[in-house]
Amino acid sequence: MDRQPDPISDLTVVFRGSKQLCREFSLVLEAQAIEHEVLESGDFWSLAVAPALLHRAHDEIGRYSAERSVPRSRPILSEPHSGAAIGAAGYVLILLTTAYCTGIALFGADWLSIGAVKAGSAGEWWRAVTALTLHVDQEHLLGNLLFGVFAGIGAGRLLGPGVAWSSILGAAALANYVEILIAPPAHRAVGASTAVFAALGLLAGLAWRRRLTLRERGWHMIAPLIAGVCLLTLLGAGTAHVDVLGHALGFLFGVVIGWLYARAEIPRDHAVSVQIAAAVAAVSLICVAWLLALGHAA
Repeated sequence: MDRQPDPISDLTVVFRGSKQLCREFSLVLEAQAIEHEVLESGDFWSLAVAPALLHRAHDEIGRYSAERSVPRSRPILSEPHSGAAIGAAGYVLILLTTAYCTGIALFGADWLSIGAVKAGSAGEWWRAVTALTLHVDQEHLLGNLLFGVFAGIGAGRLLGPGVAWSSILGAAALANYVEILIAPPAHRAVGASTAVFAALGLLAGLAWRRRLTLRERGWHMIAPLIAGVCLLTLLGAGTAHVDVLGHALGFLFGVVIGWLYARAEIPRDHAVSVQIAAAVAAVSLICVAWLLALGHAA
């Protein structure tokens, strides 16, 4: 862009080109309340501003030109996946089955003791999974059933039930394992709430990345993430018995996975085989974890 002084004016030329571009850039400067003049000289048109406004005008035109030359990405829009309710039903069945087994002390085992997150037990990795299926009382269980179903259905409609729930399980289990490594020595925790916040994080990460593909500016770009953090603050913290660390880690890992999925456009299709394989892998991991827990306690 030409920044040379215009010989016909005491103003400074910030752009010289076609009539169409001059008018377009004139609108840009007008929108930013930058005073300017449109000058005609033969076949060329110019935009001129006061010397004090030169740098600001140049920056605005340059920024607009850069955005103008790069096509805006469109949001990834696809039909919602079917079967989200089936995935939620599987979640409910697993939690209720584990609650029943815990209540009757199946196989003579104290399921809460052998399956809880326990600080310093890094060698017993299965606790990171088994703890997600345990609850201390009915109120604890019902709360996680309710919130988990809603969050899981939302994730299932975006990713498919198998991919969604296997991802939620993976994020939550990873969060629990990190908690085992860094929590204070006396720390113990159980509950699907870490998985619930992993699901919320997954949704926030998906929405956040898709906002970025739209090249949003300002707070609009991070609005989904802000909403997720607000939910984490409102629902994830409370009394001294609330596992705040687990909730925060679950949300964090969920956001990361959701962001990566949206970036990679996963899943790319609605293949039922992919959903089934992911669901089988998730259920198998839970079963293996409990077999190891029960075997270790025997």
